[in-house]
Formats: sequence, structure tokens, C-alpha cells
Amino acid sequence: MIKKISLGFAVLALTSSCVSKKIYNDLENKFAELKKENRNLSDENEALLKAKNQLELDRDGLKNDLAKLKSERDKLTADQKALNEKIARLQDSYNALEKNSSDALAANLKKNRDLLAELEAKQKALSIEQERLSKNAQRLKELEDMIAAKEATMRKLKETLSKALNGFEGKGLTVEQKNGKVYVSMENKLLFNSGSWAVSSEGKKAVVELGKVLADNPDISVLIEGHTDNDPYGGSGPIADNWDLSTKRATAIVGILSENKAINKKSLTAAGRGEFSPLATNETAEGKAKNRRIEIILTPRLDEIADMLNEIN
Repeated sequence: MIKKISLGFAVLALTSSCVSKKIYNDLENKFAELKKENRNLSDENEALLKAKNQLELDRDGLKNDLAKLKSERDKLTADQKALNEKIARLQDSYNALEKNSSDALAANLKKNRDLLAELEAKQKALSIEQERLSKNAQRLKELEDMIAAKEATMRKLKETLSKALNGFEGKGLTVEQKNGKVYVSMENKLLFNSGSWAVSSEGKKAVVELGKVLADNPDISVLIEGHTDNDPYGGSGPIADNWDLSTKRATAIVGILSENKAINKKSLTAAGRGEFSPLATNETAEGKAKNRRIEIILTPRLDEIADMLNEIN
């Protein structure tokens, strides 16, 4: 087209002499505008070609991306299908397991409930037992304190008796404490003549002093035991044997103690042991002398302790 326009202008030029100058100028301006328009069109065409090439590249990229997406979609579809099949198999297995184990679960549930009830019962019993043991522990503490107080009382009683009967020690009288009791032992040489149950004046003084201490301790149980050696009783009268004689001597001591109105008579007990509880051998004169005696055994009253033990048991 540019060539045609140029040729036209060449023809005009040859005939310029024949064409007016105004027309010539118009044509020349027209030619310039067409050249400019041609350049613009050429630039636009080049830009369109570049845009076309870029669009083709973009199209190819999109095609590749689409192919990848389709491939990924197909893979995900296959994975989803496999997963659904696996879930279905698991669901079937679970349903079968649930069906088969329902009886076992019910049995275990009942067993667990029974065990829980048993444990609760044991817990309740243990709580009751702990409460009982706690109370018993408190009672035992009270019992220990009471026994300690009794022992302290007996120690004090022994000391008091030792002081009160100090003048008779060395004359066949001894005072000792053992096994929670106080023992006052009086040999016959202090109390009785051979074969007699009449208390001598010196012996009566000792018994009277003993009675004064007992009057101040009304909660003490008093056991008076008569003892002899193994020589057969050779006297006459109402006494049959050593056992009779030992009992008669014990009651003679009780009679003297009973003269003290302050002594609790319910606390007094007389017993005869004869020759059957010797302190020493009867093969010697010294041994026989030790065996012929009155033993006064002082014991603290244990009623409260016995009651407390019954409560604990």
C-alpha cells in the first residue's frame, strides 16, 4: 500500500506542473498522515504479535497446569475411593466386634459393679474399724496412765509402810514391792509362839501400825496369808494340822486390823497356805524359820482397769 501511495505521488510529481499548488500541498499532507498512520499500525501489529506469542505461552502453561491438576484429581479420587473402602471394612469389623463382645462387656460391667460394691462395703467396715481402733488407742492411753498411777501409788505405799514399820525391820519384818504389789512379810518370831495363833504384844504393835497405813489407803485390797514349815502340828485342841494353823494365824491378823474402824473390811481377805508355799528349804532350821510367816499382800483395786479392758475388747 505504501508503494502504491508513493507511486501515486510520483505521478503527481510528474504532473505537478499541470496541478495547482494547493492540491499538491493537500496531497503531500495527506501522504504524511498516511505514513504516520502506517507506522502506528506497524507498531500496533508488532505489539499484537508479542501479545499473541505471550498468550500462546500462557495457554501452554495453563494446559500443563490443567494436566497436572487432572492427574492430581485422579489420584485423589483413587485415594478417596481406597479410603472409603478401608473405612467400610473397619466399620464392618467394628460392628462384628461390638456384636460379639456385648455379652462379655455386660458381664464385665456387672463384675465391676459387684467389685465396687464390695470395695465400698470394705471401705465402710475399714472406716468403722479405724474409728474403733482410734477409740481403743485412746482407752489404752488412759489405761496406761491409770496403771502408771497405780504403780506410783504402790511405790508411795511401799515407802510409807517402810517408814511406818521401820522400827520392826530386823525383827523378822520386811517390806518389798514386786509385780505391781507390795508384800509385808512377818516371821513367826515377831508374831506367834510355836503352835500358837495368839499374836504377841510386839507383833500386835506392828500390825496396828500397818493398819494405820491401810486406813489411809481404802482402795487397796489386802490379802493376809498364813504359812508354816513342814513340821507336823503337834498341839491339841481345835487345830487339825498346819493348814488349820496357818489359816487361824491369818484370821488373827485380820481380827487386829478390823479393830481399826477406818479400814474397809471388804478389802480384807484371810487365807491359809500351810507348808505349801515355802520361801526356803525346810531342810535347815534357818529355812524353816523363814517359812513360818505371815505375808500381807497389798494389791491396787483393778475394777476400773478390768472395766476398761472389757470396753477395749
